[in-house]
Amino acid sequence: MKLTSSIQQIVDHLEKIKSFNAQNPLDDTRKYLETMSLQFSGKKEAVAMIEELNIPMENHSIPIRIYRPNGKSVRKSSAIIYIHGGWFIAGGFETHDAVVRKLANKTGSAVIFIDYRLAPEHPFPAGLNDCVDTVNWVLENAEFLDIDKNRIGLIGDSAGGALATSVSTQVGEFLKFQTLIYPAADNRFNTDSWKTYENGPVLNKEGGIQAWKWYHPEGEITPDPLAVPILIKDFKNTPPTLVLIAEHDPLSDEGEELAQHMKNAGIPVDISFYKDMVHGFMHMGEILNEVDEAVIEMAAFAHHHLETIEI
Repeated sequence: MKLTSSIQQIVDHLEKIKSFNAQNPLDDTRKYLETMSLQFSGKKEAVAMIEELNIPMENHSIPIRIYRPNGKSVRKSSAIIYIHGGWFIAGGFETHDAVVRKLANKTGSAVIFIDYRLAPEHPFPAGLNDCVDTVNWVLENAEFLDIDKNRIGLIGDSAGGALATSVSTQVGEFLKFQTLIYPAADNRFNTDSWKTYENGPVLNKEGGIQAWKWYHPEGEITPDPLAVPILIKDFKNTPPTLVLIAEHDPLSDEGEELAQHMKNAGIPVDISFYKDMVHGFMHMGEILNEVDEAVIEMAAFAHHHLETIEI
């Protein structure tokens, strides 16, 4: 494994991050992601408006944040629903704020960010249900939200890529596209890329095994394909898909395999390989030019399938 000087600089710094007053390994993981995002995401772009709402459910509510892009105000704008990563156990509004701002401005779409319930407090299928319920709520309330329900796409990164894959099998007929950024698709850790990158950079096998146990406790014995999307057989509702793969990422093989499963099912799939990149590189815009390159690529894919004009 040969890392570029920029990536090595990041890896060296990551090894020095210490979570402030972490109470336990779970708290440490959550604070680590927050710290990494804060230190490496770079300057946050201004957007026209950010709205926070709570979607009422029977026994809880789902917090969402809507990012309205800069530029000319467009009535009934297109929209992108974003599902964040964090091994199903971490992440939220602030960890992905910089990335989502970029996507909103570059796509010209309202980006709706879901703060779904996390494991282990809320194991599968709680988070997935929140994501499906949010898509349905957005469709039902499109006029109130001032978006065009016929021009909605989906983006998920890492664990959010797994959730997005499963969401699209449930309600994908209402979506124009999905983008999966280095998706976490498998809970078996038996790929060549996991053997190569078992100890990182960024992710490690020990932490991944624990995260999957928290998220899907029955997964080792009776895995549910909606939790472990590498096992999905029926992609009938899945819209055209873009999959971003990072070279030095233990998840790279499972991401490519998931994309191939979709292709075999007849789904139009584009695979984009980011040479030299590591898992989570979208959070590293302070140092990596590839973040803007990826945002431009995702925006072009969104424009094509939402039939919007590039900004």
